Parts: sequence; C-alpha cells; structure tokens
Amino acid sequence: MSMFMLSACGSGSGGEGSTQNDSVTTDVSSTSSGSATQADNSGTVGSDNGSGTGDSGSEGSETGLETDNGTAVTSGSTDGVLCDYFYSEFNDSASVQMTSNADWSCTGTSRQLTANGIPDHETGTFPNPGNPNTISETAVSVSYTLTPEQTDTVSTLGGPRGATGYVLNGVKIDANTAGSCDDSGNSCSLVGNTGNWHIEALGQTSFDFGTDDNNAHVQPNGAYHYHGMPEGFIALRGGDNTSMTLIGWAADGFPIYARYGYSDAQDATSSLKAMTGSYQLVEDISSNRPSTSVYALGTFAQDWEYVAGSGDLDECNGRYGVTPEFPQGIYHYYATDTYPYFQRCVKGQL
Repeated sequence: MSMFMLSACGSGSGGEGSTQNDSVTTDVSSTSSGSATQADNSGTVGSDNGSGTGDSGSEGSETGLETDNGTAVTSGSTDGVLCDYFYSEFNDSASVQMTSNADWSCTGTSRQLTANGIPDHETGTFPNPGNPNTISETAVSVSYTLTPEQTDTVSTLGGPRGATGYVLNGVKIDANTAGSCDDSGNSCSLVGNTGNWHIEALGQTSFDFGTDDNNAHVQPNGAYHYHGMPEGFIALRGGDNTSMTLIGWAADGFPIYARYGYSDAQDATSSLKAMTGSYQLVEDISSNRPSTSVYALGTFAQDWEYVAGSGDLDECNGRYGVTPEFPQGIYHYYATDTYPYFQRCVKGQL
C-alpha cells in the first residue's frame, strides 16, 4: 500500500521543500556568481477589473560578444523598458478579495520590484482538495540588474534557492515542487522532498497539486505562484498569436516572454510560432525509478532530459534573438506549453 501525504506546500526545488518567509528582500544584481541566495518569495499586482500601466520607454541595447572558447556572451541594458510599470487594483476573485499591488522602477543600475504577492487576475478556488492553502499578502522587494550579461554558466534556481523571476504583476515564478517519492514509489509526499524522485506539478496525472487555470497554486505562507503559463495575466496583457508578449523579468535581469516568438530568431518580420522546450522523456529508465506502470514517464523531474536542438530553446528555456522591445536582439526566456513550462535555471550572471 502506498503512503501518501496531502500537499501542504506545493512548491520547492530539488530535494528541498519551500520554507518561505512572509517578508523577503532580495538583491540579485549585486551577486557576482553562482546561484541566487534569495529566499522563496512572491510578488503581486492589481485585479481582474483593473489595468496595469507601463511605460515601454526607450528600447534597451544589447551587444553580442565571443569568448576565447567560442561561447557567445551578450551584455547590454534593459533600462527604459517597462521601468514605470505600476498596478494597484482590488481583485474581486472569490479566493482573493484583496488589492493587488505591483510597482516596478529603474534606479541606477537596478530594476526594482515592490509588490504584495496578490495576483491581478481571476484565480481558482483556494483552498481546494489538492492545495489546502489560502492566498494572502506576501511582501516582496527584489532588485535585478539593468545590465544583464549572458555567460556560459547555468545557475539553477527555485524553492529555497530563490525564484527564477517575477511576472509583471509581482507573482513569482517557481516551476519546481516540494513533492517526491521514494525509489519504490510506495511512499510519496507532496511536501518535504524527502524522496529521491521529484514530482512535477504539471503534465502528469498521478498527483494533484491543486493548480488552477493559471497553472498556479498557493504555498503555506499564502504565496500564490506560477508553475507554468500564467494564462490570466497574459489575457489581461492582450497576449495572443499576433505579437510577442513580455510578461516578466528573470532573476538575472533578462526578459521573459509568453508562448510566442519569431520563427526566425533574428527576423522580426518572420511569422510567430509557439516556442517549444528542448526537453524529451528519457529513453534509458533508471532501475531505481518507481514503476512506470504506476507512475507514467513525465511524472518526475528526472524523467526529462535536455536534448539540444530538439526544440526551439536552450536548457533554461531561453534563446538569443530580436523582440519588439529589443529590436537589436537580446537573450530572453519563454513560458512554454511544453516542459519545462518555465525556466528552472538562468544563463545570465547573478
């Protein structure tokens, strides 16, 4: 008989559960290298019946370079792009009933976010059978660099290692979970990450993390957060298949877009297409894995492997190319309908 514990958490990373503080201050732009050391945090913005205001300002600049070993490195400035995005409206969604606040600003070399963790769109019902937590305000204060630099270093983020980024509404991106199973598959929990096999929130049917139509749910401290495509926010931004939609900023300072990118990364006149991640289900299944007859491939994070060139994006769900805000080109990330849904790592300097 399998032992199963109800989700009390629903988000973490790797072998660690999510142990967030209610108030978190993070400065990623001042970190020189390695993974971000920020605690798990969450941001917010306005409501379904309000509208965010932003000033796209002047276009950012980006420079392409080559290192001695041939690895492309890009650097530049995102200053002037959405530096005055402000939102404050009451969200009358049944499970929210609070004001959503998000304030982005650019000062010196930093892009700063102050928010309260409340989404600006309709949410699902919380608590629910798969997620026993209630949405509440979570103070957010983060600072990202305005001069991101792509390196050949991949930094894994999420859970205790810090959010991989924030959507413009101030809600954090945290695609991993704190759920896991032991090798036998007889003992599984959606909290704590005590097992070796880390459960995915999306794309599997064995476990219910209580995510809503925005591919989001709530952590024990009340932090609403995204595991995948933030559909409600995209709709508020007017995102569709006719244009690229900038939805947020990653921890390394590079922009995040939703779903669609140019079919030719260097040609803004090329048609748009839904970007696909470059992860495939493993062919060689570990003998230590819980049975695939019980837990289908795709249930666990270890069921996926990066296969360069199998999709449009790199291992961090990003690529270099032109965008409406950066016509000279910039490294940028995507939320995708395919695994990993949101980036689990960043390629820029932290």
